[in-house]
Amino acid sequence: MRLSEFQRAMSEEFGHAYSGVLIRDHWLAALGGTAADALDSGVPARAVWSAICEDLQVPLERRHGRGLREPSE
Repeated sequence: MRLSEFQRAMSEEFGHAYSGVLIRDHWLAALGGTAADALDSGVPARAVWSAICEDLQVPLERRHGRGLREPSE
């Protein structure tokens, strides 16, 4: 997942304004910081997206993000 795909998935799932708040301010215990912290420290965007989906209980059917390819992993 590219950063642009991560940002698009966040915006489509949570709305443009709220996704920015989540990225900057929502603490992800699984990553030991915010999504912004994790991305800045080199954590792959797919791992950050997965942590957000898990933490915020995004239904499994929406975890690939709208318009994103299903992961090959």
